[in-house]
Amino acid sequence: MEIKNRIFAILLLCIAASSCIKAKLEEAYNKQDTQIDSYVNSYITSNTKTFDETIIDTLGFHTQTVTVYDTTYVTGTNEYGEPEETMKIDSTERIDTVYETVSRDTSWTVTPRVVHNNGSARLVKKEGEGPELKPDGSVSFYYAGYIFSGKIDRSGLFTTNHQVTAESNGFNLTDPDYSLYEVNLGETELLKGLHYGLIGVKAGEECDILFNGKDAFGNSTFGMIPANSALAFQIWVVSVSND
Repeated sequence: MEIKNRIFAILLLCIAASSCIKAKLEEAYNKQDTQIDSYVNSYITSNTKTFDETIIDTLGFHTQTVTVYDTTYVTGTNEYGEPEETMKIDSTERIDTVYETVSRDTSWTVTPRVVHNNGSARLVKKEGEGPELKPDGSVSFYYAGYIFSGKIDRSGLFTTNHQVTAESNGFNLTDPDYSLYEVNLGETELLKGLHYGLIGVKAGEECDILFNGKDAFGNSTFGMIPANSALAFQIWVVSVSND
């Protein structure tokens, strides 16, 4: 009986420890989500632009007759045979249209767009064109992956097929041909955060896709990426197909 009680006590301790670990992980993921929101909001604040313009509105118009005078000088001789200039005035009439207008100043604000989808945040830095990528569509793009700790910088870069990013950051582990990455969302298994972040992108779009460690590699260490790390991917979309 004593042995059973000990086993039961050990089981309770294991359950308590497991619950404690799970709670700490959730706390860490929530902190990462807060950092992601802070990064996104900071970018939006810094890149929101206001444009001003003066607009002329036409209230109405009327027509009026205008007399135009044209003065010319004709060279001739007077009665004594001396040179003399004679002034000649010609007049013509025309119909003018007079517009009644009023000017007004107007302004508008352009704000970077952010899309949230199943825990993934997509910060659109350059809008694309054409159809949005559907959950079972195909997309080709260049990317740069970073370990995210509140910012995106060269110290966190762990993979890229984007030549400019690789060269500007002294990154030497990328495939030398910098091949365009092509994937079908309905057939290829991606990190959950990246998968949901790509849904809705358009050809020509440039964006950052950010997500917490739970939607990345979770408790597993992957290469230089520590377990439970939040990730950020810079994405340059080349083409989208939903056929």
